[in-house]
Amino acid sequence: MPWEDDHHDVPHRGMITACAIGATVLVLLDQTIANVALPYMQGSFSASFDEITWVLTSYITASAIMTAPVGWLAARYGRKPLYVGCVFGFTVASMLCGAAMSLGQIVGFRILQGVFGAALVPLSQATLLDIYPAERRGFAMAIWGVGVMLGPIMGPTVGGWLTEIYSWRWVFYINLPFGLAAAFGLMIFLPSGVGQGRLRFDWFGFGVLAIGIGALQLMLDRGQEQDWFTSREIIIEAVLASLGLYLFLVHVLYAPQPLIRPALFRDVNFASGVLLMFMVGIFMVSSLALMTPWLQELSNYPVATAGLIMAPRGFGSLVTTVLSGRLLARIDGRVLVGIGLLFLSYSYWLMTGWTPDVAEREIIFAIILQGAAMGLLFTPLQVIAFVTLEPAMRTEGAALFSLLRNLGAAIGVSVATSLLARNSQAMHEMIGASITPFNRALQAVGSMHQVIDPATRHGAALLDRIVNQQAQIVAYADDYVALILITLPAWLLLLMMRPPRRTVGAAQ
Repeated sequence: MPWEDDHHDVPHRGMITACAIGATVLVLLDQTIANVALPYMQGSFSASFDEITWVLTSYITASAIMTAPVGWLAARYGRKPLYVGCVFGFTVASMLCGAAMSLGQIVGFRILQGVFGAALVPLSQATLLDIYPAERRGFAMAIWGVGVMLGPIMGPTVGGWLTEIYSWRWVFYINLPFGLAAAFGLMIFLPSGVGQGRLRFDWFGFGVLAIGIGALQLMLDRGQEQDWFTSREIIIEAVLASLGLYLFLVHVLYAPQPLIRPALFRDVNFASGVLLMFMVGIFMVSSLALMTPWLQELSNYPVATAGLIMAPRGFGSLVTTVLSGRLLARIDGRVLVGIGLLFLSYSYWLMTGWTPDVAEREIIFAIILQGAAMGLLFTPLQVIAFVTLEPAMRTEGAALFSLLRNLGAAIGVSVATSLLARNSQAMHEMIGASITPFNRALQAVGSMHQVIDPATRHGAALLDRIVNQQAQIVAYADDYVALILITLPAWLLLLMMRPPRRTVGAAQ
């Protein structure tokens, strides 16, 4: 684009930044805002639980599939027409979702919403990288990172409030004013770019990638419900996912004009950064997926209180995201990412010792520490990965970053919840095997013997509840240990990265 190399003379930089961040928050908010409204939609459409979850699955799958060709679309049609068109399309699709009168309609409109929304996060990131000089990219990625981090956290709170006060349809209608403001702002302030009119599209690469990602998303979303590989459906989806992704990788390496250029991965910083971002996706979402049921089911916090306890995570992310943007001008970004990994590992280690009796201040401290770790990981990682990448590849690189983050999140949630369920069952069986009328520990409980006597129906039920609670405590601890172990490959990738040159700003 003609304005990429003239960072200091970009007019209306502040307005472009505001519109780009607004578009980012808009699309990421919609990934989680509909979750709390699902029971109300289920009643409106007379759908089963299995059917209504397609409202979430359809959006995530469509968004993941359409993220990959964003680089080609921006090069073919120009970034500004694509950007503005996607914001308008996302807003219209949101209105159609709110007006849907059947399950089929809302699933179809959610697919449309995912198709248009897929480009908004990578386009926002690439735009901010282009309009800011190298020495201010830390600041740009920091304020953009605030939107990326807070969007999914705000979603359930905003969605619950709108559904409670108005109806589930306002979860989608709320996008109208913000979507129109972002679209018109980008139309007015974003400089125009020139597309390459005769650029060839890699239909085969896109087709096998769509099959691979679509099958993988379906397998991950439905695996636990279908008992994984005991289900024929999951086996078929696993085969299609493996075949599609394998064919895509071979095609990228040997095709003359693939959908994703192999030159991207010749940049060591970018290649390492993409894999690290995949792990950040695992950390960012799987820990949330574990924390919410822990608070509600094990510690018996009401839903509203659990939401308030989780809120400091966003505060921790906000502080360190802004702080890391300022520190990047003085400190090697790899040091900040390393500190973030240390914070994250320590917060998980604290959680391995939690029981339902843990003090509330200890929970909040660990949650704030976890949020602070995410802020330290996210912003420096973006800057390190893109500082050595050619400007012409930034949009394509940003799309790949977004795709890997979403895949990491999907895999992280599925693996974490599956491990939790299986470990809970295994520990329940292990502990329960020792609960018999002949156990001396049970015979020595004095006055409680009559209450928890396993020979009586009431006692057996009470003991089963206690055993189930203890099994879940151990299963949650095992999940957090697994997350600590996942940070080890992240350290190796961090060591592979090269320090950014201080002269980059002048060079560009």
